[in-house]
Amino acid sequence: MTEGSGPDILFEVRGAAGLVTLNRPRALNALTLAMADAMLAQLDAWAADDAVTRVVVRGAGGRAFCAGGDIRQIYELGREGRLDEVSAFWTAEYRLDAAIRAYPKPYVSLIEGIVMGGGVGISLHGSHRVAAENYSFAMPEVGIGFFPDCGTTYALPRLPDQAGTYLALTGNRIGASDALALGLATHYSPAAKFDTILDLLCEGGDVDASLSPHTAQAPAPGPLRTQRALMATAFSADTVSEILVRLDRMAPDSAFAAETASLMRTRSPTSLCIAREQMRRGAVSSFEEAQRLEYRLAVRATEGGDFYEGVRAAIVDKDGKPAWSPATLAEVDPDAIAARFGPLEQPEPVIGPEWTGPLS
Repeated sequence: MTEGSGPDILFEVRGAAGLVTLNRPRALNALTLAMADAMLAQLDAWAADDAVTRVVVRGAGGRAFCAGGDIRQIYELGREGRLDEVSAFWTAEYRLDAAIRAYPKPYVSLIEGIVMGGGVGISLHGSHRVAAENYSFAMPEVGIGFFPDCGTTYALPRLPDQAGTYLALTGNRIGASDALALGLATHYSPAAKFDTILDLLCEGGDVDASLSPHTAQAPAPGPLRTQRALMATAFSADTVSEILVRLDRMAPDSAFAAETASLMRTRSPTSLCIAREQMRRGAVSSFEEAQRLEYRLAVRATEGGDFYEGVRAAIVDKDGKPAWSPATLAEVDPDAIAARFGPLEQPEPVIGPEWTGPLS
């Protein structure tokens, strides 16, 4: 689809469907605070509207469903000391993710192109996720001094063969075939059929029946298919350092292991350690507990440190040369990592409907 003029997010009731269009194609449909607030309010209204029996979400432009939260805006607000506004963004984004997970009606994402970060949050937690041929999933946050968020603390550890830990610690992209095999996508369809699928969904028939004639298995196996045993072995290690040791041992016989270790060594050491601990805690957390941890981590990340250096190097100056601090895994203090997960001094917002008391 080629929309792009008008508001940043569009809402329409079309037949039985509530249609959401993320409408910032030049910004790869990156999510802003205003967009998150508006979408949450509209989903709430449609949940109470008997005429709307399902929600469909698309991204304008064809290049991206949603590339994530508007990180540059967050960076600029943080650099200006407007941390209350930054915290408001995390609250709105995570509340939206929680609402989608608990949504009482079918929630169908038609995903063309890039789906990362906040885009993962507003698609992965819904009931149906249709991947097009140019689908490209990633949680690349360790490359900008941040961490995988938007509910992936809960979702990634539950993927098979330690694939979630691999995705969290590398930030690598995967396509539709691998996403289907891992359960990140539920269906595959060429993007050329999306309008037909949308028309069927708007007619109000059974959602699965509307999807099935126009969806199929992705055409070719993904590259991770042959690496599942390697990922399971390497990424089950307790620490990032031990993961790298295992990958290095495999590297002489595996280009995949060598490339994975090399990529991880370019990421923020602090972010890698946080992400590894996330995967450990997330595996035994409820969704609401995982979101609470993410809120704490997000607030602390944007108070200073590698996040600003990572965004500078990747997005602002685009020199690709972040100066991480500390610069090596050996210098990362485990106690400092553990402290990132502890309760904040300020009151913590209610994120999801099952929010129950502090999680230390």
